[in-house]
Amino acid sequence: MDNQNVLVSNATDVERGAFYKKTYQHVAIAILAFILLEAVLLKTVPAEVILWMFSGKFIWLFIIGLFWLGSTLSNNLAFNPSREKQYLGLGLYVILEAVIFLPMIYIAAAYSGGEMITQAAVITLFMFTGLTAVVFFTKTDFSFLRTAIIIGGFVSLGTIVVGAIFGFNLGLWFSVGMVVLASASILYQTNQIKNQFGTEQYVGAALQLFASVMLLFWYILRILMSRK
Repeated sequence: MDNQNVLVSNATDVERGAFYKKTYQHVAIAILAFILLEAVLLKTVPAEVILWMFSGKFIWLFIIGLFWLGSTLSNNLAFNPSREKQYLGLGLYVILEAVIFLPMIYIAAAYSGGEMITQAAVITLFMFTGLTAVVFFTKTDFSFLRTAIIIGGFVSLGTIVVGAIFGFNLGLWFSVGMVVLASASILYQTNQIKNQFGTEQYVGAALQLFASVMLLFWYILRILMSRK
């Protein structure tokens, strides 16, 4: 580990400020890259291929499995000592998110011409900003959420897999529960960034926050789509 990679909680105000700036800049860049890549995919991937992703339970299970493996690889790369590998991990994760979002973005755009997507994005932005402010402007230690997030993650993944296999709709309340889980994840990860990360780990920190933001956006969009 780099000798300059001190804990954020032990860093000077200048070092801490630089770390936060780099972290949230990288989150913003990842979101912008996601938007641009999604736009390219929507214009270049044939509609038949996008709909094919929904055409069978085993296809969707394969996509989920591929996403899980890719996410694990991306996280490992993002915390590698090599800066190049860190950016490779973040870039890979952005690509994975763009691919897995493609069918839902396509359908949401067909429903509302983009209005629903914009609404979900605005709600996600306000929730993320509010949750981040709670961590930074209160002295609450949110590390206690770790166990609940792990259990909730396994339960939700199992529910998604079973739903894909047996073909039942997970429903509105599942989406609401996943919004709660994503919100808890943002609280926990922001708390970790404040107290457990090193000042040179801003790429890995950005990847984790980006992942939680995209999870939040996914289920807020699902909730809005369920109203149609």
